[in-house]
Amino acid sequence: MLKKIAVVALPGMAPFEFGVVCEVFGIDRSDMGGPVFDFHVVTAEPGPVKMTHGLTLTVTEGLDAAQDADLIAIPAYTASTDPGATSTSDIERRFRAGFDERVLTLIRDTAARGAWVLSVCSGAFQLAEAGVLDGRRATTHWMYADKLAGLYPRVDVDADVLFVEDDNIVTGAGTAAGIDACLHVVRKELGAAAANVIARRMVVPPQRDGGQSQFIAAPIPERRDDSFADVTAWMLENLDADLDIDTLARRALMSTRTFARRFRAEVGTTPAAWLNRQRILRAQDLLEQSDLPLEHVAQRTGFGSAAVMRHHFGRVLGTSPQAYRRTFSATGGR
Repeated sequence: MLKKIAVVALPGMAPFEFGVVCEVFGIDRSDMGGPVFDFHVVTAEPGPVKMTHGLTLTVTEGLDAAQDADLIAIPAYTASTDPGATSTSDIERRFRAGFDERVLTLIRDTAARGAWVLSVCSGAFQLAEAGVLDGRRATTHWMYADKLAGLYPRVDVDADVLFVEDDNIVTGAGTAAGIDACLHVVRKELGAAAANVIARRMVVPPQRDGGQSQFIAAPIPERRDDSFADVTAWMLENLDADLDIDTLARRALMSTRTFARRFRAEVGTTPAAWLNRQRILRAQDLLEQSDLPLEHVAQRTGFGSAAVMRHHFGRVLGTSPQAYRRTFSATGGR
């Protein structure tokens, strides 16, 4: 059970990425039916920790407080004495300068005992230096992905995703993708309802589709057609219908080919993949919050049959609908 959380404060830590972890795990949301975590901020040398932007954080707990944590989080950091440095050698130096063997040992020990280890953005360099990413798939901010891959050739770096889970190791991409990574762990451990409560309070989507590529190519489009917002909202209202691409294209007043191309460019994934993910999310919610038979859940979510729904759960979530219900059902797993 996910209960005790420790975020490691590093010299040169970025306030936003640190704040993301604090926001997800450090707030009591029991008044909304959300989870309450035993939350700790720890550091190798208790006392003042210099952050970026001229800020200083006073941390009272040492790394010992994280020895039995169910999750430790490593936020983004930059250890360079020259924050404006951009050359390859400067970038390498600024990450290597932030390594502390005591923190690396904590990361190794936490991973070895099967607890969660999570990094946000450049925090992945700490995990890689500790060796826990060797032979694993991982991500970081797209600006640093090549450097991470170059410095740590045993890590399979994927720069086109928001986060990666590989067993008990989760790496998040840049900045706000840390929210996605943290909510993913909450969903995995405590279920969709818990993640939804946190997301609702944070005014963010419980789970985003797509990857970093949708932000790299055109981070601030000059003009965004709102037809896809209308179409996706309509899709969510009609998940149980046969939503083939021809139907969707007609709804958007486009040709099938244009719709498919523009949907991927705007949303970051194909219509079929987006629809499938929404159906899984809806099915998760029904499995958690209702006692509907699996066939009824499958019909309500557009999978058609329990067998088809089971196939998609296995491929995307690595479990079956029945096993998911047993684990996360709010009604006792009936």
